[in-house]
Amino acid sequence: MADERHAPAGDTPARRRGQGELEAQVLAVLQRAPGPATAGWVQERLEGGLAYTTVMTILSRLHAKNAVSRTRAGRSYLWQASSDAAGLAALRMRRMLDGEADRDAVLASFVSALLPHDEELLRALLDSASADPATADRES
Repeated sequence: MADERHAPAGDTPARRRGQGELEAQVLAVLQRAPGPATAGWVQERLEGGLAYTTVMTILSRLHAKNAVSRTRAGRSYLWQASSDAAGLAALRMRRMLDGEADRDAVLASFVSALLPHDEELLRALLDSASADPATADRES
């Protein structure tokens, strides 16, 4: 029986999605929606003929990560993006960092591997964040 990972004999195997790629695609579809959308609406706009249950699983995972919100509409939900792809990537980065025992070593390794332009951008963002009173309030 064929699934997303195994193609029938003679066919080219389906490309395996990278980690988080499907979540990013679902989030992008929701961001283009004119308003809150049903899972069926999202499913129709995704490539690859995904099953409705797969779309629901991804939406539920995004909801658990606070990347989407949902409101009850009869027996189903209407979904809306609360984050963008950059926010979702940042959330994944924070979760990875939270899972490590030595945060200092992880951050040091990350910063030392940055390209010069990325390092300059990070420095500017940190300077901007420390100068913003609203950010300082959250940190205390």
